[in-house]
Amino acid sequence: MRSIWNGAISFGLVSIPIKLVNATESRSVSFRQIHAEDGGRIRYRKVCELDGEEVSQAEIGKAYEDADGTMIPITDEDLASLPLPTAKTIEIVAFVPAAEIDPLQMDAAYYLSASGVPAAKPYTLLREALKRSDKVAVAKYALRGRERLGMLRVVDDVIAMHGLLWPDEIRAPEGVAPETPVAIREAELDLADALMATLGEVDINTLHDDYREAVEEMIAAKAEGGAGVAPPEPKGEGGGKVIDLMAALESSVRAAKEARGEGGESGEGGVAGVTELAQRTPASRATPKETGARKSTAKTAAKKTAAPARKSTAKTAAKKTAAKKSTTTKSTSTTKSTAKKTAGDKKQTAKKATPRKRSA
Repeated sequence: MRSIWNGAISFGLVSIPIKLVNATESRSVSFRQIHAEDGGRIRYRKVCELDGEEVSQAEIGKAYEDADGTMIPITDEDLASLPLPTAKTIEIVAFVPAAEIDPLQMDAAYYLSASGVPAAKPYTLLREALKRSDKVAVAKYALRGRERLGMLRVVDDVIAMHGLLWPDEIRAPEGVAPETPVAIREAELDLADALMATLGEVDINTLHDDYREAVEEMIAAKAEGGAGVAPPEPKGEGGGKVIDLMAALESSVRAAKEARGEGGESGEGGVAGVTELAQRTPASRATPKETGARKSTAKTAAKKTAAPARKSTAKTAAKKTAAKKSTTTKSTSTTKSTAKKTAGDKKQTAKKATPRKRSA
């Protein structure tokens, strides 16, 4: 990769010769301006306002426009004579935790390459020191005629530098947040949590620019003499207002689960969103339907259990003596009534026990 700046990293009394290399590149499709009538290129020409003549790049200089419109010429020699210690040096001023750097300050990214064999050891020393400290270095450097702020960190086995905006270049978010007070219910937060959990994590390397691909396909189709790509069909639903936030969240959970292939496991999509919510709801907040269902289920189970118990108890009481006791309450009452009769009335006792069972 071609370097865009040569200098050194100043690390205390240690100087590390380095080259600055762009770490990013733009992949966006660029367009030219043309005359729509005949397709001719539209070009910008630099013309002097005083004589109307076109000026070449070599004849163009810099100037500062004063408040009254006066132009104050500034030469490259003027800028070079300024006492700027960071003109050819990335001067490290502090080491701080990465969490202290506000992401709003992040600007362009560069790779720092060791320049020459003698720079390999101090370069490696700084890299390993950054790794072990788990911190980043804050530095000052000059690039393209102005002093800038930077952050040095380790990426794989390379020291990378992120250009940072100065703190006074970050605007305060005044008047950006909603001014109207909004109350968020616990159930809405629960569904938002369920949606976040369903979407899960993603390998950022798998993401790509769909718009750029569509533009490239359209250009290729036009280059082959076609009419481009057919526009997508408009969606039936308007994407303006969210009328029911809960319904939108439940639909989002359902759609996310279906996209991940989890729709078939949990039945219908709407139930899937409710299932996530029900697991977080305390028992005291159970709905009346759920409570009634539990009670009726318990009663039904008790009846089914009691009926065979009585039948088995009646038969057992007819065959056993009065002195024997059963483990259940209902079998105990049957045993007492049987003890009052004689052993010869076994058939009659069985007949009486049977109707009592049916009436129950």
